[in-house]
Amino acid sequence: MTKLLEWLIGGLVFLVVWATLITDTAFFQVSDQIKEVFIPLPVYLLIVFACYSLASVGYGVMTFNDCIEAHRSLKKEVSEAVDDLKRKGMTM
Repeated sequence: MTKLLEWLIGGLVFLVVWATLITDTAFFQVSDQIKEVFIPLPVYLLIVFACYSLASVGYGVMTFNDCIEAHRSLKKEVSEAVDDLKRKGMTM
């Protein structure tokens, strides 16, 4: 099972349970106070997910390792390409 399928199934289960509690189709009564908490719950979960995603990306950027060897190699390749183009008559 792929990760996407796991997330879709989890989201579908959540939405079914949420809709059941909001529309009073459950086998038990849900008080109005609990409904007031459950109605905006998907929006709150979306905000929490966005904050988590932003923090994960920020942490990944902060801990990204510099690749000094790759930097030197890339600069060498660029200078070789520039020299090759100059030999072929292109001005820069």
